[in-house]
Amino acid sequence: MAPPAHNKEGRHAPVEDLPLPSRLELSDFLASVEKRAFKQALFAVRNEESALDIVQDAMLKLAEKYGDKPLEELPMLFQRILQNVIRDHYRRQKVRSMWTTLLSAFSSNSEDEDYDPLEMLESADSEHKSESPQAQLEQHQTLSVIEKEIEKLPTRQREAFLMRYWEEMDIAETAAAMGCSEGSVKTHCSRATHTLAAALAAKGITL
Repeated sequence: MAPPAHNKEGRHAPVEDLPLPSRLELSDFLASVEKRAFKQALFAVRNEESALDIVQDAMLKLAEKYGDKPLEELPMLFQRILQNVIRDHYRRQKVRSMWTTLLSAFSSNSEDEDYDPLEMLESADSEHKSESPQAQLEQHQTLSVIEKEIEKLPTRQREAFLMRYWEEMDIAETAAAMGCSEGSVKTHCSRATHTLAAALAAKGITL
């Protein structure tokens, strides 16, 4: 066991005596940054509901992971968390749009299990930017179904699919992470996407 810390006079200095924010201090800090954080998120995503969700998520992460940090460290930590949540939001929007394009490609394209449409889709998300509110609602509902079906995939298929189309890892990176060949990655992704497309078709959903 490591010896306890001591101050200059040689007296015991327990960790509990170090300056840490109390619950009230943490609450006051979050209240002080909430409005500024909301404006920052709103400027980034241009949607009030999404911006509010981002700020609340960032606050929750700070309280859960760093609530025991010294008060003076909280501003930097919160800003880092907020930026990460904003980036995650952008990535989620991009990848969700890509999923519908990928599934559409697989539902009407090659039966080749090595076929990987991501290699030919450079900006799948750009096709959805001018959709009407009704189309956006329908897409959101479809994506909710897709996410539920992804959870049902066999483990290796789900891993490959998410690494490629969620984490945006290339084939070589995915193969290294999974400990398999690049051909196996393509096969897992192809089977996963065919399964998803079939599941949507069974529910009467066409892309």
